[in-house]
Amino acid sequence: MTQNNQNTRSQHLDAAAQDTLWDVLVIGGGASGLGAAVEAATRGYRTLLLESHDYAKGTSSRSTKLVHGGVRYLAQGNVSLVREALHERGLLKKNAPHLVRDQGFLIAAYKWWSAPFYGIGLKMYDLLAGKLNLQNSRYVNKATALKGIPTLKKAGLGGGILYFDGQFDDSRLAITLLRTFENHGGIALNYAPVTGLTKSGNKVTGATFHDEETGQTHTVRAKVTINATGVFVDDLRRMEDPSVKPMLSPSQGVHVVVDRRFLPGDNALMIPRTDDGRVLFAVPWHDHVVIGTTDTPVPDVSWEPRALPEEVEFILKTAAQYLDPAPTRADVRSVYAGLRPLVKAAEGTDTKALSRDHVIRISAGGMLTLTGGKWTTYRRMGADAINQAANLAGLPGRMSLTEGLKLHGATDAEQAEPWKVYGTDSERVKALPGASTKLHPELPYVEAEVRWAVQQEQARTIEDVLARRTRAILLNARASADIAPRVAAIMAEELGQDEGWQAAQVQAYRELAAGYMLPNTVLPENATAL
Repeated sequence: MTQNNQNTRSQHLDAAAQDTLWDVLVIGGGASGLGAAVEAATRGYRTLLLESHDYAKGTSSRSTKLVHGGVRYLAQGNVSLVREALHERGLLKKNAPHLVRDQGFLIAAYKWWSAPFYGIGLKMYDLLAGKLNLQNSRYVNKATALKGIPTLKKAGLGGGILYFDGQFDDSRLAITLLRTFENHGGIALNYAPVTGLTKSGNKVTGATFHDEETGQTHTVRAKVTINATGVFVDDLRRMEDPSVKPMLSPSQGVHVVVDRRFLPGDNALMIPRTDDGRVLFAVPWHDHVVIGTTDTPVPDVSWEPRALPEEVEFILKTAAQYLDPAPTRADVRSVYAGLRPLVKAAEGTDTKALSRDHVIRISAGGMLTLTGGKWTTYRRMGADAINQAANLAGLPGRMSLTEGLKLHGATDAEQAEPWKVYGTDSERVKALPGASTKLHPELPYVEAEVRWAVQQEQARTIEDVLARRTRAILLNARASADIAPRVAAIMAEELGQDEGWQAAQVQAYRELAAGYMLPNTVLPENATAL
């Protein structure tokens, strides 16, 4: 078993580094990169994907967990973007039913005009979804509103509007796309940062990458190179042209995660206009509640953005206007931040007013940059990118097949936590040692999932397992730090690593997990405090 896992990585590395001419090289393993890679591979193009850290390490694992049309964009008058997103929402539910489900959202009416005002807009939302609509929006009275969200403040509540969107697990969708890509002959490698672009004259002909596990550098050649590195696209663009002007104006979104008791009913809460003019959601997720998000312009991008104290306070203060009891700082199990790759607008434009539509730009050397967009439209982003990439590279024209493509593990069968996200693979996970041994009483995950993550999902570090293959760090950062030694021991057994590797992994993970806790959170023994 151990040998097989090492061989799998070495086989991926050998395939990536062989002297061959790839049709498509995709740099970046988040929503846009994986979407483009699946699109290319299913059209029969020979495709390589390189990821500098781990799949969905950046923004793509830090979303609000919604597959949605974007009610806010409708209010901004961007009807075409909403229509496209609602279409893709419907396709994604069909193609990955093990990861996407219908979620009711209540807009609570505390003012007499709220229900008719928002009701009209949401009828338009239903109409734009057409045949792929989930369920029709409707007015509900006070009793029904409280049945769906029993913790809503009762004073002044006059009912509300219930509408429906999709809810999903973002990094599990990323891993599902990785598996789908591999099923169609694609080669993907994580921990393989691109260190430079290769050129023939001015034309980009491929890239060099550094394999972090072997320390070796390799060169790959490709007919077309796609820059899908999210908030880091400008770094790669500067590798081609150091004088290029930045495309992005990044914005930070923060979420807090609390226990389910603060939102115990079936419905999520949608607050259509906060004090700063944003939309805020409180959404049930993996038997917890995700509350967010903020919108704070940031001057610099990083792999581990941190929530500002005022962002956390804003979220908790806004939630307290609607929920009773309302969560306090002491109730926060995890806090996480993600960066939005918003394309630059005119000076002085507020980031919450920028369009979330995706953008494709082609450089003088023929590198295609794909950025912007959101998880809901990942498939459309990938299709648009590969249409243009195929033209650029002179690849044979082939139709997109992804509209009706069932993603890896797709099944309509209902399964309990934590098995549902594995779809048709769940029985194989359950067959592994430790399938009935929970890692922590406050988390849903079992030891068998750690083995599966290493054997089948390219997990190489504790962080890969606890942040993205499972969602432990987001559900309860402290509990995830508690189980780091056991996870390290299982992974070491699978990967053939020694005690020194385990100790280094545990230390690195606990330092990471501390950043997902609010100050004064009790840490495991020997962990690093904030």
